[in-house]
Amino acid sequence: MFLRYLIYGCLFLIPICCVASDNAVPPGFLEGHLKILSSNPVDIGDENAATVRTENYADYPLLILSRDKQKEIARITADTNGNYRAALPPGDYVLDVQGRPRKHVRWKPQPFTVLSNQTVRVDMDIIDTDQWRARSTQLFRPD
Repeated sequence: MFLRYLIYGCLFLIPICCVASDNAVPPGFLEGHLKILSSNPVDIGDENAATVRTENYADYPLLILSRDKQKEIARITADTNGNYRAALPPGDYVLDVQGRPRKHVRWKPQPFTVLSNQTVRVDMDIIDTDQWRARSTQLFRPD
């Protein structure tokens, strides 16, 4: 008798477990590159050239926020080459920089949407305005 109820119980639970596993939505992925810009010129003849600086990317943690920026979903750090990747549930998000790692750093939060089993690329540029401000005090020289 007990064996009969056990078999009925298993037959009842198998479809329920299958339905529950079908409802699990596979994640999507965010990937991108963090670029830290400075106005240190590469070419002496071009005083306004912005260059990419080699920085410790860990000094610029990235935040993945809900679309309304009210909830932190994840915190990621770029690798030594400035690349980052994160698995996220499908939805709408904003990529931002945590706080202000320096006094005069500027960036623009980047909205993005993650779809199941797809990868979205969102790059983040950070501008060191200390360098820009220092260069803006120089006198203009006409060519």
